[in-house]
Amino acid sequence: MLLVREYPKTLEKNRREMMKRTIKKQVWLNRTEARELQKKAKKACLSEAGLVRMLISGYEPRQQPDESFYELAGQLSAVGNSLNQIAAKAHSLGYIDEVKYEEEARRLHMLQADLEEAVLTPVKRSF
Repeated sequence: MLLVREYPKTLEKNRREMMKRTIKKQVWLNRTEARELQKKAKKACLSEAGLVRMLISGYEPRQQPDESFYELAGQLSAVGNSLNQIAAKAHSLGYIDEVKYEEEARRLHMLQADLEEAVLTPVKRSF
């Protein structure tokens, strides 16, 4: 299961503006620097140019999470869906504390969102 997280609105605005790129910059690197740039771009699942643009925008990309993250996120999602199905059935039969159940379901979804935020969302840096 692939989870996609939206960038902050400022990045979306910058993305639209950057689509009109007309200035080319050329940088000289030594082998070590070139390897590091390539390795870091690959870890973030970005092109080297995309990584540099993100860093210029003040964001530090996160490393792509391993497969266990996606497995855990999928399990959390499945639990949330199960809770919703149970709630719907229990509500129709009339024997569940809906308020408590909804609080727990909300808490589960917040946990999932927090997990995604912690792992997927780029971090704004300040200089």
